[in-house]
Amino acid sequence: MTRTRATAVGFIAVLLWSLLALLTVGSTPTPPLLLNTICFSIGGTLGLIWTWASGGLGQLRAVRWTTYAFGTVGLFGYHALYFSALRMAPAAEAGLIAYLWPLLIVLFSGLLPGEHLRIGHLFGACLGFAGAAVIIAGGGTGFQAKHLPGYGLALLCALTWSGYSVLSRRLGKTPTSSVAVFCIATAIASGMLHLMLEDTVFPDSAFGWASVAALGLGPVGLAFYVWDIGVKQGDIQILGTASYAAPLLSTLALVVAGIAAPTWGLAIAAVLITGGAAIAARASMRR
Repeated sequence: MTRTRATAVGFIAVLLWSLLALLTVGSTPTPPLLLNTICFSIGGTLGLIWTWASGGLGQLRAVRWTTYAFGTVGLFGYHALYFSALRMAPAAEAGLIAYLWPLLIVLFSGLLPGEHLRIGHLFGACLGFAGAAVIIAGGGTGFQAKHLPGYGLALLCALTWSGYSVLSRRLGKTPTSSVAVFCIATAIASGMLHLMLEDTVFPDSAFGWASVAALGLGPVGLAFYVWDIGVKQGDIQILGTASYAAPLLSTLALVVAGIAAPTWGLAIAAVLITGGAAIAARASMRR
């Protein structure tokens, strides 16, 4: 697979993550950790079925346990920290800090062998973050000292996902099918945490179950497989910058569904995020 094609495959994850908010709203009133358990079970099971059908189960036995531990910490750690941060701090501010991960991916990627961080990558990522800030912080009330623990968890959340994404490149020989095991392990850990912290409330309608199934198939399923291909074989700096399209497309999806209203802030964010991605892409083309 060429670098350009792998980058395009990785961007499919960004498109799928843009449906996360819409489908999560549709899955109400299922609590977050239970939703995690169901969705990762779907994504992991389908991944194992695909691996079995393609004759790749033998590859999974050859993967070291440390790699499985790394992947599980990445997937489960990100979601556990994210949900915890939103419980301990206002959603807008915590979400904005958590969305530092694309910028951190761009910065950390400069430490990878064979990668070079150009000023265009950094400038483009900063523009993308500014665009995301316009969207995410729109309903915020300002940072407050009493919410510092929540802000700290949100920062750890950003570091966890950016670290997982960048270090995955060092595992280039590990088959993407191993992500299925990451998903199953994450589902088990989420289920155990759910039993300790949450009440069990399943979707109460056919639409709710359809939303949960769609989450497991897409944003919390296929997305992690194509992201793995992208960060291992594609242009990780362009992927990092382009990831800021997720909150923009997510908001657009809510507007189309009639859940959110269009604003000038949305238009400004679109210009910033698109411009940032273009600048980062140009920097990579000059390499």
